[in-house]
Order: sequence, then structure tokens, then C-alpha cells
Amino acid sequence: MLLAGLPRAAAAQTDEIQVYNAQIAEPGVFNLTLHDNFTPDGRKTPAFPGAIVSNGSLNGVPEWAYGVTPWFEAGLYLPLYSFPRDGGVQLDGFKLRALFVEPDAAKQTFFYGVNFEFSFNSKHWDPSPYTQEIRPIVGWRFGKMDLIVNPILDNSWKGFSRLDFAPETRIDYNFSDKWAIAAEEYDDFGELRHFDPASRQAHQLFAVVDYNGKPINVEGGVGFGLNSASDRLTLKLILSRDLN
Repeated sequence: MLLAGLPRAAAAQTDEIQVYNAQIAEPGVFNLTLHDNFTPDGRKTPAFPGAIVSNGSLNGVPEWAYGVTPWFEAGLYLPLYSFPRDGGVQLDGFKLRALFVEPDAAKQTFFYGVNFEFSFNSKHWDPSPYTQEIRPIVGWRFGKMDLIVNPILDNSWKGFSRLDFAPETRIDYNFSDKWAIAAEEYDDFGELRHFDPASRQAHQLFAVVDYNGKPINVEGGVGFGLNSASDRLTLKLILSRDLN
């Protein structure tokens, strides 16, 4: 997903900036989550010829989810969209999701799950028309604090060694059952067969505030790039509510 010889200034963009905590919709419940992220100060080099440049772009997607069982949630991301700085709205594709978790994860001291996403991509979003995300979920609760790790593997169907390792980590402090603050780190080390040099890896640290209440759940955050290959400043907003 890189131009040959270019620095990792051009890691592919994302529509969703979120660490999964293994909590899902209850059986029979439809949920809608709106993901939006804006990069006021980002990379100015495209990830591949014709790709959207992250600097000044807004990316987002509505995520439609349905609780099938206490341990399985099905999801659809549609439509993925972008507003690049130098053009109008662009449609980026869509994704299917299958999320399997430990039931009642919010009540467990140790919780786990795994999420599978299957993406159908426009040419300006990803050079591969079909990609997949494999997202294990592992978490621990220590009183009011949570530690959650999503050691993600991105799959472009080119073999096991070509899986891309892009882990996400979150540490949060829960003031109450409604309010929390968190630090989240989003990394991309490159392919398993040979990690990228440090100068080409992507690393971002987010400061996040969560509100989990009525009528809508809100997660907002500000992300800062930790090296030159990452976007310097990214803003994210996630709005979620049950529809029935």
C-alpha cells in the first residue's frame, strides 16, 4: 500500500478510529454509529497514485449493527465517504462485519472477542479492491481503569507473511458509568514478514472523552502524530444510539 521508495508518509487512511471493547448490541437491537474524522494537519503525499491525500480531508461512515445473539453482532458500513480538501464528496466503498465476543463483556474483569471485516474498496481508497481486517480484542479491568488491546492484522489476500500489523491500545479511567477519559494509541508497523523501518511506521496518540448516556453516546478525541510518517493532527467524533 506504499509507493515504492516513498516514506510511510502515505499509509492508507481510515474511516474508523476506535478501539473495540467487546461490547455489542443486545439481541434484537439495531444500533447506528456515525464515525467521522478530520485531519487539519496531515500527510501531503498520497499513499498510492490517485489516492486521497489525508491533509485537510474528512472521512466517515455510518455503521449499522444488529445484535444477533449475546455473543454475535453483525454490521454493515455504508456508505464510506470522504471530503478531500481539493474536491467534492467521494464514495470509498463499503464493509461487512462479524463481531464475536464474550457475553456481558462490560461486567467482566477479563474480556475478549474477535472482529472480522470484509471491505470492498474504491480505487482512490485502497489499491486492493478487496481487503479484510482481523481484530482480536483483549481487555482487563482494574477498578475504574480499563486496559484494552486490539492487535489488528490487515489482510490484502497476498499471503500470511504479507499481513499488516496495526495494533490499537486504550487505557481509560471511568469517573462514572457515563463519563470516561482515555489515552489511545494507533500504530502500523508494516508487514509481518519484515516490519517497516521506524521512520516509515505510523504512530498516533489520542486524548479521548466518552459520554455513555441518553439519548446518544458520544466519543470525541484529538490525535497527535508521534513521528514524521504520521498525520500531525487528527480529530475524531463518534456518535452512537440504539434505534429500537
